[in-house]
Amino acid sequence: MMLRSLLAQNYRSLRSIRMDLGRVNLFVGENGAGKSNLYRSLQLVQAAARGTLAYEIAAEGGMASALWSGRRRNEKNFRIKLEVEVIDEERAVTFRYRVEAGLRPPIDAAGFAFEPQIKEEELSIETGSRPVTMMKRGGPGIMVRGAQGRMEEYPEQAMTSETAIALLGDAGHYPEMGAFRRMIDGWRFFHGFRTDRDSALRRPCLAVTSPLLDQDGGNMAAVFATLVHTRGDTVDLDRAVADAFGGARLVVPEPGEYAEFGLVFPDFPQRVFQPRELSDGQIRFLGIAAALMSYRQPPLIALNEPEASLHPDMLNPLAEMVAQAARSSQIWLVTHSEQLASAIEDRCGTRAKRVIRNDGATWIDGMRLTGEIAEDDA
Repeated sequence: MMLRSLLAQNYRSLRSIRMDLGRVNLFVGENGAGKSNLYRSLQLVQAAARGTLAYEIAAEGGMASALWSGRRRNEKNFRIKLEVEVIDEERAVTFRYRVEAGLRPPIDAAGFAFEPQIKEEELSIETGSRPVTMMKRGGPGIMVRGAQGRMEEYPEQAMTSETAIALLGDAGHYPEMGAFRRMIDGWRFFHGFRTDRDSALRRPCLAVTSPLLDQDGGNMAAVFATLVHTRGDTVDLDRAVADAFGGARLVVPEPGEYAEFGLVFPDFPQRVFQPRELSDGQIRFLGIAAALMSYRQPPLIALNEPEASLHPDMLNPLAEMVAQAARSSQIWLVTHSEQLASAIEDRCGTRAKRVIRNDGATWIDGMRLTGEIAEDDA
């Protein structure tokens, strides 16, 4: 599965931006340029597929806060618009999904004031020469392509803040919508791992086979135990830990009821340092390692400023892990660090997209309106 393009309009600092995407998508720029809004817009697409878009927007202050923050022209129906194109390479199917959300009309009593109102939604697929609409929604009414290949009205209306893709993807009668929803649900977003003494990263966890890291890192010990005791292959992980921590070694005991881990450093070869004793940077690096090197890789891994709290010596090992993960997952990485960006460019053969402000709006330096970036400008 490959995310081929993203369109985001009227979301915070994103006035209107469309970009083509590749295997490794690296975004670098200064504070306030809007890098995190790009990351967040992609996360909101997943929220729409999961049926949690209203919650996510309400949690960040509601629609009034989420809408384009700059000057507005006299536009009717001012809305946030998100659109993605996703390719299922195995089945040679292209999915295009669009969702538009706006404010509740003053005279409309339905819905709550701070949650988004879904205005339009559409899913189409393309397997040949032209796209075929599978679902189209305007307001609460939903039209869907039925078993006979004709568009028909879905018998249940959607609530004003409810996405049709989540409603129909759960229905069990529309395999294309279910397939698209499962693909998007498989994306993983990792940002702001807690590293304080109560962090989930520092605690033992139930010993349950864990092929993927939870987004809060709470099953990190089980991810390491799965790699060590189930896969039995930790060559890449051991190399990353040794490179980042001056020759240190990860220790993962055979799990009992709980999975645990520790580090052994060359200066203290007889002692295992427990997670509670590690620095914020050390524990954060291990969290990123678990995200990038888990037993099963998600189709897309998004990292937001993974360099936070990391010692500069850890950036090259981090770039190496990104390059390893990119062999099986699509990567979306946002960073302030020029050093990290350069190291990833060297290892992945990609060029960083430089995020800037253009007339108050987030933009990619050198990008055309079509979403392409000229080779000379990349």
